[in-house]
Amino acid sequence: MASTDETGRAAPHASPAGPTPPAGPPAGPAGPAARMPRWLPRAMVLALTLYAVFQLSSWAFHQLTGLLINVLIAFFLALAIEPAVSWMAGRGLRRGLATFLVFLAVLIAAAGFVTLLGSMLAGQIVKMVEEFPEYLDSVINWVNGHFHTELRRVDIQEGLLRSDWLRNYVQNSATGVLDVSTQVLGGLFQLLTVTLFAFYFAADGPRLRRALCSVLPPARQAEVLRAWEIAVDKTGGYLYSRGLMALISGIAHYILLEILAVPYAPALAVWVGLVSQFIPTIGTYLAGALPMLIAFTVNPWYALWVLGFVVVYQQFENYVLQPKLTSKTVDIHPAVAFGSVIAGTALLGAVGALIAIPAVATLQAFLGAYIKRYAVMDDPRVHGRRGRNQSQGSGPGPLTRLRSLWAAGRAAAERTGRPGVSAGPGDTGDQRSPGGPGDADGPEAGEGR
Repeated sequence: MASTDETGRAAPHASPAGPTPPAGPPAGPAGPAARMPRWLPRAMVLALTLYAVFQLSSWAFHQLTGLLINVLIAFFLALAIEPAVSWMAGRGLRRGLATFLVFLAVLIAAAGFVTLLGSMLAGQIVKMVEEFPEYLDSVINWVNGHFHTELRRVDIQEGLLRSDWLRNYVQNSATGVLDVSTQVLGGLFQLLTVTLFAFYFAADGPRLRRALCSVLPPARQAEVLRAWEIAVDKTGGYLYSRGLMALISGIAHYILLEILAVPYAPALAVWVGLVSQFIPTIGTYLAGALPMLIAFTVNPWYALWVLGFVVVYQQFENYVLQPKLTSKTVDIHPAVAFGSVIAGTALLGAVGALIAIPAVATLQAFLGAYIKRYAVMDDPRVHGRRGRNQSQGSGPGPLTRLRSLWAAGRAAAERTGRPGVSAGPGDTGDQRSPGGPGDADGPEAGEGR
């Protein structure tokens, strides 16, 4: 009989060679867990498909970035002219014809400005080239007189003509003519694209809104139409307020340039007004550089006068004029406007800087209807003042105590300096006038006893 242990199980027999190794699992047919799940190949195919679609979409987005930016510019331009087009259409004019007339007016104004500015620049460049030898002689005479040198204009001209810098500059300019021509043609094509899209957006605005609302439920349709109306109001208000500030800036600079007798004052005033208002951040410096240069050709001190006036007027515009004009049209905090311009510049460059403020103002006005606001409690900390519990001491501050002591001393001095004025309840001395009704030695005092 086999030996058993204390639990009643049979004890294994030890083999002569040593202990017997444990037996493995019984061999049998593979179960369901040993096969690949049926959903795994489909999941892998779906993941690869999604990755391919993402890569294709990313490639297409990068290829169409220029077109998307042009469409965005055209959309905001259509929103800007929407009030004028709607006003003309409400007077019985066809919407397409009204849009054409608005674009024609803008095109005529832009062409006149570019023509006037180009003629001014051409005249000034020709004048500067003709008078360059005189300027060079005056500079050479000043240097020879102050530094005791013997410079001559002929030597400077020969050294400049024989320099490697001029030779390299001419070669680079000759090879860059094709690049400049390509950029000019690309800019014209981009301008034509923006104009066509803006014309279609403005002329077919009602049809576009109807097509967009046709795929949305009624509640969503009301929200889309309200957002569209807010965008039109904010964009139009922003551009119109900028146009008014450009007009005021142009008039102010025109008066200064006329006083200084700087040539081409009207064209320079228009340049300063438009560039300083419609090119954010650096527009002021670009606008002031050209009048300073032309004023320098008249008198170097006039350039300093123009620089000082540009700086002073910019401060007046930032802190006085702009808040009053844009508070009712855009209604956006200056810090938010500055941050939106920086963010727009980082995302889309100059285009983003131009459309950042109306876009943020539209988003702010649209989201304002969905934000629940509460009444603010009347607390000194709300107004920027620390309450009594927040101060370091339990009583009023040192400035408050000093102000109270000063007021009490001044009141006491006024009372003591006026005869016939009775003392207040806080006075301990008897400062009443003799013989008055309150005099203790008078006849009324005896009667009172």
